[in-house]
Amino acid sequence: MPSPHCPNCKKPVAPRKENPAFPFCSARCRTLDLGRWLGEEYRMPVRQAEEEEDERPGHAPGRDDFGET
Repeated sequence: MPSPHCPNCKKPVAPRKENPAFPFCSARCRTLDLGRWLGEEYRMPVRQAEEEEDERPGHAPGRDDFGET
């Protein structure tokens, strides 16, 4: 099995047992990644409110949660 690579610098990563910064190669790369999350450089995709409501089980479009229009 090939060794994994650091998502930041692409260097080979030591196994989890030997590397407390896993899946990163070092504490530095781990901290850089955290900083990117905290600085909002990474973002999770957001679904629109209408899509979320339409996908709820048992929810009829145009009705509120009490079955009223």
